[in-house]
Amino acid sequence: MENQQNRTEIAQLGEFGLIDHLTQNTEIKHASTLKGIGDDAAVVDNSHQVSVISTDMLVEGVHFDMMYTPMQHLGFKAIAVNVSDICAMNAKATHVLVSIAISNRYSVEALEALYEGIHHACAYFDVDLIGGDTTTSLKGLVISVTAFGAANEQQLSYRNGAKEGDLICVTGDLGAAYVGLQLLEREKNIYLENPNIQPDLENKKHIIGRILRPEARQDIIQYFAEKNIVPTAMMDISDGLSSELLHICKQSACGAIIYETAIPIHAETYAQAQIFNIDPLVCALNGGEDYELVFTIPQSAAAAIEKHEGISVIGKIVAQSEGVRLKSGNDNYYPLEAQGWNAFTSK
Repeated sequence: MENQQNRTEIAQLGEFGLIDHLTQNTEIKHASTLKGIGDDAAVVDNSHQVSVISTDMLVEGVHFDMMYTPMQHLGFKAIAVNVSDICAMNAKATHVLVSIAISNRYSVEALEALYEGIHHACAYFDVDLIGGDTTTSLKGLVISVTAFGAANEQQLSYRNGAKEGDLICVTGDLGAAYVGLQLLEREKNIYLENPNIQPDLENKKHIIGRILRPEARQDIIQYFAEKNIVPTAMMDISDGLSSELLHICKQSACGAIIYETAIPIHAETYAQAQIFNIDPLVCALNGGEDYELVFTIPQSAAAAIEKHEGISVIGKIVAQSEGVRLKSGNDNYYPLEAQGWNAFTSK
């Protein structure tokens, strides 16, 4: 809990004073950043590459719960999920804008912790924080981040390029963030019923970390560059593997078959899902917020992909007439449905 005796009200600093205070330690690392924070707009030299731009918003009570979300982790996550969108285009993130709307429930010290996470993420992902905005929220906290990236145009990966015969691949493991969220919600409810009971989160580092402090797979994008691999289609897994794969197939006018036995699930995810009486496969297919990458590649790139221990080949692209299906371990086929996160219906 925040120490009320050391609380600084935001009104004491004012809008511009708050911006100066929170961004005073901002470091500029890219020569392309001609002007960062401190003017009406940032100035970035685009050079000979194309710009890749994405924006994402995190809303308290919808995307995060302050009952179990440390401010530093929230700041890191706000940057990571936007960098992940740039990675999904096979581009390198370079700059971010961060805007926040805050209620008077938050102190300067709380926002310092938020920006500590933001600055850490910027250093970790090698991006420059070049500006943003602050305003008042009548209730809670809203964080909006716009990320900018750069790439050679021929290196970009869109959603609509998958071809029949391509292999379907995913990075890392799936379902961990969903199971971690269920665990945090369980412990929150137990605490609300009895504040004297301590959270039981021992040996849950992987699944808790995936929901509170996700990674953006810049390492995979770097690997693609080193191996001269350009995925024919790619998305980051924010809404669930099924949902993302259906997007790719719809925009690429193709079908897909993925194999149950090939889908990577971490042992911690598997064990906790069983404790909750949830099928681990359902978590992996529909959980969302893992921020891994799902992508397709021509079979000629298979050898290079298979050498990377963090990438799994989980299926293949087929004709559109075959639909989008899961092949189970006992050789039965089931149609995939988008049952993951929906921003306007999920809670």
